[in-house]
Amino acid sequence: MKKVLAIVLALAMVLSVTSVLAESKGMIYGIYKAGDQTWFIDEGVAAESAAKEAGYDFTFVDAKMSPEEYLKAIDNAIANQAVGVVTCIPDQTMSQAAVDKLVEAGIPVVAADDALQDAEENLLAPWVGINAYVIGEANGAWLADYATANELVADAECALLIMTMDTVSSCVPRAEGEYDKFTELCPDFDAARIFKADYDGTTDKGNTAAAAVLTAHPEIKKWLVTGANEEGTVGALRALESAGLDADACVVGLGAYMAKDEWKKEGPNAMKASAYFSSDSVGRGSVDVLIKLINGEEVEERTAVDAIVVTPETYVEVMGTYAE
Repeated sequence: MKKVLAIVLALAMVLSVTSVLAESKGMIYGIYKAGDQTWFIDEGVAAESAAKEAGYDFTFVDAKMSPEEYLKAIDNAIANQAVGVVTCIPDQTMSQAAVDKLVEAGIPVVAADDALQDAEENLLAPWVGINAYVIGEANGAWLADYATANELVADAECALLIMTMDTVSSCVPRAEGEYDKFTELCPDFDAARIFKADYDGTTDKGNTAAAAVLTAHPEIKKWLVTGANEEGTVGALRALESAGLDADACVVGLGAYMAKDEWKKEGPNAMKASAYFSSDSVGRGSVDVLIKLINGEEVEERTAVDAIVVTPETYVEVMGTYAE
């Protein structure tokens, strides 16, 4: 009986050691500029799932939009012997410094959402993100159709507000696509009634920037709004509500991860649509590319994700579990 017990215990120990070894390919760090935002939370969950399915551990780090916190996270990843890093940097002017640290430590890195780039916008690492200009075009086309259908193109009380993030390279094409497609499809819309409000990507700053434009143009009663990310458009929505202008407004978000919550509220809502693209695709895609780098494989320099514009009537079917 003792021999049988000893054999069972020995087998259990072997299986336990084998299991540990099978699960210990190394630690992947996911370092995100705004880890408290819904997009990055969901992206991080997807990235962690992809890492664990491939046999890696995963550490999620919120850089809190702080350059100091971000560089500290990079140093921690190096100190803890990470086998790879996926990251969205809070300030792209820091890209070279971050990449240099990781290259010196022999740790591969993949940029998610916002590129790691030099002063001439050349990529310093592979990038995975959204097809920014095309997604912007989709929003611009939806707004153009709305303006035409509601006879707003020649209405002097109607204006277009585009929320911009001009210091973030991945966001600039979004606003450009929105402007270009809208003006292409509504050539008679007075360009003097197209405004821009720059912000930092947060809802609060989006609110403040939009409110300043609304206050400066009391002659405008019917606002069309879109922007560089979901937070900015929701910030503008709150500004419209505070100004009592939301009843005749049309807001089109970018991401749909906050628009879905607006659509669950009772009563009418100025958030009419949003370009949905999957945080799961970006999160998993960034880890997939990183694992190829870890394995010494060649990868694409750019991997882009497309979007589909959803509305209160279609978002549940299109977004699936992400609509919850």
